[in-house]
Amino acid sequence: MATRTKRSERRSDALSKERIVEAAIEILDADGESALTLRALTAGLATGSGAVYWHVASMNDLLAAAANGVIARAVTEVASGSEPREAIRAAALAVFDAIDARPWLGAQLSREPWQFAMHRIFESFGAQLQALGVPERAQFDAASALLNYVLGLAGQYAAAARLIPHDTDRSDFLATVAARWTQLDPADYPFMRQMAAQLREHDDRDQFLVGIDLILAGITTVR
Repeated sequence: MATRTKRSERRSDALSKERIVEAAIEILDADGESALTLRALTAGLATGSGAVYWHVASMNDLLAAAANGVIARAVTEVASGSEPREAIRAAALAVFDAIDARPWLGAQLSREPWQFAMHRIFESFGAQLQALGVPERAQFDAASALLNYVLGLAGQYAAAARLIPHDTDRSDFLATVAARWTQLDPADYPFMRQMAAQLREHDDRDQFLVGIDLILAGITTVR
């Protein structure tokens, strides 16, 4: 019994939180949030539940840590030394690409807005706004506008992941939605009917960046 306990302790010591988080990210990327179970995690790590819970309090905490790990890599991989405006665009696009590639990430970010992953995004934007010369009184509002825009994207992608089949072609989906817009009452929805053709052809990533540029254009007016 004592030998078994010592082996268990050695195994717990060898298992780090970083290893657990990386294993969770692999499961999430491969099969989505529903696949991240304690059973799947312990099987992948060849350990027991006690060893996992020694490092993480709950599966919700593990999801938050996984999101933080992905976002940390996304924002730190942005090239340093860039002009502040370009650095903000690059960081925003890095977050967009991370959310686009991982439906579970958008769901997690929209679930807990002020988790550490969002702290990293907020800090990344704030540091560049300071370098851009935005007055201190306007920095919080400016960073919040950028962050809320990202949160809106996360919520939108999380909803789409729940509603749109995984194997659905994006262009086919947009064509279907555009066709519905053309059938709207022209008296009540003239703008949406007019925009239907652009909806078929638009690129989500380009449109996201246009939104960032619009926010930055507003921010420069208070610099």
